[in-house]
Amino acid sequence: MRELNGIHLGMLRSVEAVARLGSLRIAADELGVTPGAVSQQIIKAEAQLDRQLFERLPKGLVPTAIGRQLAEHLNDGFREIEKGINAIRPNATDAITISVAPVFAGKWLVWRLSRFSAEHPSIRVRIDASVDVIDPRANAVDACIRVGWGDWPNVHTEKLFDQRVFPVCAPSLADAIVVPSDLTKVPIIQESTSMFGWDVWLGPNDMQASQLGDGPMYSDASLCLDAAIAGQGVFLAWETLAQDALVAKRLVAPLPGRFRTGIAYWFVEPERALRSPQVEAFRNWLLKELAQARS
Repeated sequence: MRELNGIHLGMLRSVEAVARLGSLRIAADELGVTPGAVSQQIIKAEAQLDRQLFERLPKGLVPTAIGRQLAEHLNDGFREIEKGINAIRPNATDAITISVAPVFAGKWLVWRLSRFSAEHPSIRVRIDASVDVIDPRANAVDACIRVGWGDWPNVHTEKLFDQRVFPVCAPSLADAIVVPSDLTKVPIIQESTSMFGWDVWLGPNDMQASQLGDGPMYSDASLCLDAAIAGQGVFLAWETLAQDALVAKRLVAPLPGRFRTGIAYWFVEPERALRSPQVEAFRNWLLKELAQARS
């Protein structure tokens, strides 16, 4: 069916894309046509509906109240159409690209991806290992998993969970660490590029980082964690990164208390993007895995 109540579907698609993306050019790129073609489709839609859907301002097209109302319904409608097509497509294989920091990918995510594949055999996940804060749309990435404060510009962010940290060490060192003050007597592994310091954990225990001794320093949290496993000292580890090593008893947490750093893990997507069913499935699975891990 090419029309709905006399309105061509191409016109409605243009209205929805411009309202969602806020730009004729970006909408044209998504639809695979020129900005002029999108503009003409919107003009025709307004004429047939006898309603002004956008205000023409120096900064571009801005949806009117009626335009926003229509765009919300269109967004839901096109999403349902896409779900329906994917549901009946035989042997469909849909690939998504997720950008993830290498340390989170290597220490946590890749060990669980087989479970996602088992639940969603038609979805192939490509992992792009990167720490750069990127525009997912400009880098052909469907979504990013990032650690920070979630204040990156021109993207949509959803908090996954707050980051918590605590001291970990090899089992061979655990007997020497009974109370927090024992940390002054053992080597402390330092991460030179860390976004937080030991005071995050020491402060609630009435201690300061200046009381700690020296120890090896690495520029990557993954190397720090491996150094702790190797018995080189105590490391202030992220909850997710240390989890599997704790379960396997390659690491122990000799002292109680896990404290927030003030930063969090975020699911980052292109601003005002229409989330695909494949990305929605990955997001839901990720939230489920994280909830199970923390419990």
